[in-house]
Amino acid sequence: QLQLVESGGGLVQAVGSLRLSCVASGRTFSSSAIGWFRQAPGKEREFVAVIYWSAGATYYADSAKGRFTISRDNAKNTVSLQMNSLKPEDTAVYYCAAARRTPPLLKSSLYYDYWGQGTQVTVYS
Repeated sequence: QLQLVESGGGLVQAVGSLRLSCVASGRTFSSSAIGWFRQAPGKEREFVAVIYWSAGATYYADSAKGRFTISRDNAKNTVSLQMNSLKPEDTAVYYCAAARRTPPLLKSSLYYDYWGQGTQVTVYS
């Protein structure tokens, strides 16, 4: 089993920044990619960004490009999401998720096997 624990959420004013962290423990070698998703009230869970654990390749949702940066620290089994220029529409619960195999569709939550409990991000104007 792989356990994921997110932290770093909070309340921030628009155009501010937050840095989310996701620490993996357990069978960390069993994951291929770590992604961030978010879910706002009344909306479906949506893809934000993903990083491949070994190669470090990254992919972003259009809404995150240019503002968010995903990175990893293999030694610490940690994946971070640096979020800059935050907007009220970024308000959501943010989840990190791990895929055991390379997801055939990166943006689909269906291909991720392990999920953290989520961390709330609230952006006010």
